[in-house]
Order: sequence, then structure tokens, then C-alpha cells
Amino acid sequence: MDDRLHLGPPSYGGPPKYGTPPKADPIPLKGTIRQLRPSDLPRFRDHLLRLDAASRRDRFNGAASDAFVATYADRSFAEGTTVIGYVEGDEVLGAAELHERPEEAEPTAEIAFSVERSLQHRGIGGRLFARLVQQARGLGYTRLFVTTHADNRAMKALARRFDAALTFAEGETVGVIRLEPAGEDDFTLPAPRPLRSARAFL
Repeated sequence: MDDRLHLGPPSYGGPPKYGTPPKADPIPLKGTIRQLRPSDLPRFRDHLLRLDAASRRDRFNGAASDAFVATYADRSFAEGTTVIGYVEGDEVLGAAELHERPEEAEPTAEIAFSVERSLQHRGIGGRLFARLVQQARGLGYTRLFVTTHADNRAMKALARRFDAALTFAEGETVGVIRLEPAGEDDFTLPAPRPLRSARAFL
């Protein structure tokens, strides 16, 4: 995705003599939010490897080498981790992960998020979070954990939006989100569309 703006001559009579010129509107988002398929592993891996140093630290709660990140992506897919991605064209540019915690007595999963620097603060994290919570309820989880370092204010704000109870210990922030069981309406399928012709059966 090319995030550069290509602007023609200013339409407001030239730049102002004083102060900062008005900011251009951000380029509209053109991607989709969807669950990643097994064949999306290379795209997911490339997304994590493209994270800048600060975003990588936010995602992994500390420094992480390329080798660690690549191995982590491979292991996540091999273990059946649910990954929801923000996808533009042939690239995954944001991801939300749902990792089961089978050692917990209550159906529990740990969640994690990453959005590439050029698309941060555009609402993608919130959309990924909402979709992941919906997916978790459908899978029968009743509790979600989110762990981040104490300086990750964006992640803490996002967790609070979803009513996470946050605790702070040893430089980490741990959030717990309680989920209501999925209701019947969550599984209601849309009415089938009428077929345009008999060719639809072929």
C-alpha cells in the first residue's frame, strides 16, 4: 500500500503565510477484516517482521529478533491459533490473535494485537478487537487475558474500551475480559438469496 499523498496545486489560494498548513485527510482504508486461512501464514509472518522496533516491542512485550518472530508465526499457525487479519490486497497489515489457555479450568484464551505503524490510530485495532471478541464467544470462551508492558498506553486504552479489569505487577499490565455466552442470534444465518438462474447449480 502506498501511503503517500499525491496533491495537486493548493485549492485554497496557496499556503498560509503564518502557522501550520492544514493537514490532508488520511487515505481511506480499503482493506477487509477476516479470519486468516492456513495459506495466509507467509503474509502473517511478513506482517510481524515488518513491525518497527516500537511496535514489535508493544506486540511481544520486549525485544524480539527476526528469527524469534518467524518461529513464533510458524508455531502459532501449527498450534491452530485463531488469527483475524486486516488485509489490503495481498498483505496482512494488522492482526489479532486468540491463543487458547488449556491449563485454565475456565474456558480461557490469551489475545494479542499488532498494527503496522503507517496504519496505527485509524481504528483498525478496535475493529480487530471487536471481531476477535465475537470469534471468542462463538468458540465458547468465557474469559480473555491480555498482557502488555506498562508503557503500552494504546493497548491499555483498547482493553478498557472492552471492559477489561486491569492489574499492574512487575512492569506488566494484565487485563481480564469476561465474555457473555453466545446467544442464539449470534448464529442466525441470513436468508438465502434467490438464484438468478439454473446455471447457479452448475
